Amino acid sequence: MTTTLRPTGPTQQSADGARSRTYDVCDNGRPVGTVTLSTDPAFGPATGVLEGLRVEEHRRRRGRAIIASLAAEEVLRDWGCVEVRAEIPAGNEAALGLAAVLGYTERSRNMEKATAVTAATLPPGLAGRPMRPAEFVPWLATRHEEYAREWTERGVPEEQARHKSETDHARLLPLGLATPGAYIDVLEREEDGRPAGHVWVSGRPTGPGGSVGHVFYVEVDPEFRGRGYGRALMGLADDMARSAGFDRIGLHVFTSNTPARRLYESLGYEPTSYNLVKAL
Repeated sequence: MTTTLRPTGPTQQSADGARSRTYDVCDNGRPVGTVTLSTDPAFGPATGVLEGLRVEEHRRRRGRAIIASLAAEEVLRDWGCVEVRAEIPAGNEAALGLAAVLGYTERSRNMEKATAVTAATLPPGLAGRPMRPAEFVPWLATRHEEYAREWTERGVPEEQARHKSETDHARLLPLGLATPGAYIDVLEREEDGRPAGHVWVSGRPTGPGGSVGHVFYVEVDPEFRGRGYGRALMGLADDMARSAGFDRIGLHVFTSNTPARRLYESLGYEPTSYNLVKAL
């Protein structure tokens, strides 16, 4: 048995420089599956993406998926990638097991739950309100730095982390607070009007014609942590998603952020997919 990859067509390159190519997984020259490789436009050309690896069911359990994955890694190395990432749906134990054998580790996960049907009850002395235009520019500047730091602390090179921060925010908030479908609220202390935290919710596509509300950012100001304000902000997020017409709400959390994961789990969020990474 000889398992190889054979391109199904030429390499595709987008205007931002990202490239992708689909391959047949071949056994002795006969197609038995497919895999698509690409570079990640958010992180830049040094990060590869492996997606859609499939081997025909009656041809599995003979090591073909492992060999195909290793061959895919060689292609990405030739492209100049220094890491590869893959997103695996929750419940796909076979794929998760294969990824573990190949040396992938979980960096983060996506979680989701049904939107609360009733309005959140905030702790006494707190109120939520939309962010004001004058607050947006300093908030965004701080958010750029925080977001890039979150990735560098988890092993992403600084240049790639900054590229992702700039790319993601430009894509998600092209018109700032005027971006359609973007909602940024402030959790405010009524006694002195000081902001205690912020939460940002926008729609996120889930497939053809579908979307869910997504918490792109939630943060309690350091001075006010440990007071239950994070739970209050997540209640605001539910309200924002419901008001926007979403019956489900999701988020992304780093696996190493145990306090945040425990909070989300206590609120009913469950994993929908796992984001895995491997150095090349």
